[in-house]
Amino acid sequence: MASKLFRRKPLHVLLEELHGENRLRRILGPVTLTSLGVGAIIGTGIFVLTGVTAHDKAGPALILSFVVAGITCLFAAFCYAEFASMVPVAGSAYTYAYATLGELFAWIIGWDLILEYAVASATVAHGWSHYFQDFISIFKLYIPKVIGWAPFKLDTATGKISASGSWIDLPAIVITAIVTVILVRGIRGTARFNAAMVILKLIIVVFVIVVGAFYVNPKNWTPFAPYGMAGISFFGKTIFGKSMGGVPVGMLAGAAISFFAYIGFDSISTHAEEAKRPHKDVPIAIISSLVICTVLYILVAAVLTGMVPYDQIDKNAPISQAFKQVGLGWAQFLVALGALAGITSVLVVMMLSMPRVLLAIARDGLLPPKFFGAVHEKFRTPWKSTILVGFFVAVLSALLPLELLAELVNIGTLFAFVVVCGAVLIMRKTHPEAERPFRVPLFPVIPILGVVFCLVLMFSLPPENWLRLFVWLFIGLIVYFFYGRKHSIMEKMKGTEEAKDTSAAK
Repeated sequence: MASKLFRRKPLHVLLEELHGENRLRRILGPVTLTSLGVGAIIGTGIFVLTGVTAHDKAGPALILSFVVAGITCLFAAFCYAEFASMVPVAGSAYTYAYATLGELFAWIIGWDLILEYAVASATVAHGWSHYFQDFISIFKLYIPKVIGWAPFKLDTATGKISASGSWIDLPAIVITAIVTVILVRGIRGTARFNAAMVILKLIIVVFVIVVGAFYVNPKNWTPFAPYGMAGISFFGKTIFGKSMGGVPVGMLAGAAISFFAYIGFDSISTHAEEAKRPHKDVPIAIISSLVICTVLYILVAAVLTGMVPYDQIDKNAPISQAFKQVGLGWAQFLVALGALAGITSVLVVMMLSMPRVLLAIARDGLLPPKFFGAVHEKFRTPWKSTILVGFFVAVLSALLPLELLAELVNIGTLFAFVVVCGAVLIMRKTHPEAERPFRVPLFPVIPILGVVFCLVLMFSLPPENWLRLFVWLFIGLIVYFFYGRKHSIMEKMKGTEEAKDTSAAK
């Protein structure tokens, strides 16, 4: 029984899948992959969550929060890059875990990735709705609150959920439906659409930094860390720093929340199967997109907290409203437009990634392959799972508040990063002979630091997130033991090999 749960998927089997009938098209180069990474990273995290984090968690110390979160992601990025160069197939951390830790751990991380991408997509769609309403308000157009907001809201000070008075977030549903249609039609058109959105939002981000710098008042950076420089907790009990309503606050607590802003570089690894030269292009794209975005984040955080006192920052549309607050109403239009483009590209990449994780899991028989493994004959996309993902994301974004979604996706992603960093350590021991076109530098220091930093940020999140993560993983274990374990391709392969051995013995 135990041997079945921890059976590993051999590297040669993973590589053989690249030549199967359901293989995806290899059409993505390093620039396009980097564009997908930047497209996934710069969006809701910078245009929306900067306001929440600065206002409620870190103040101007948000600048350092981005530094800490960026360093943590860099450690994980090196580990992702090594695996992506070794095993250039769809599936990301799920595939890596299957090759190193065994089937049960692979299923757990795959189930966790489903949560990460689904909730991240919902968070992004929610943020898009806020900025869309801010954008049309410039033209004196307004969406009734009953159909413009989620029906629930989260009090970040107490952690309690209450009714908002609204019925549904209709704009979030609409943008999710549009993106779903784009994704079903194919990766080539999706990449072009994403590239256009990335160019537009990078122009706006540079505009925010350059123009906003002229309106920075250094006095707004004092006090620099009104909530302190710490904010580390252990399952809800603050052990280092301050807390408000039982929730840790401070620079490190801000890093745990702003960590969401970096989610996206790992999605590049889910497209390794669609890369022209995955051994080289994927590592380059992962690291370059992360470095570019980290620099931009730090500069935007400095400008935002310098333009407006941290306690006066708007939490729903912080950057566009900051320009309005300093008297640049005309700039509100450009920033809101850029935010819409940026957030749309993030939604595209997030919703592009999740079906590919489902595809990898279905190939292994752990999910029904006829549905989740179905690839469209013309578009060569996992179209059935893409439509299901669109429906799921629409429901989440229409009903749940932004703050709740952001915290939930953070803990799921950090958990995935811990597994990937740990898997690199294991793989170097179990498969030292494997070809590694890209190798993690300063091994084993960087993978170990990746595990430690991610765990620190995980423990700094509110304890409710651990409960939600455990509930989701418990549901996943039920699915695995009642379906996945029985239909596993590895189980069937083992049965075939045993039959051959028996026949040969006779």
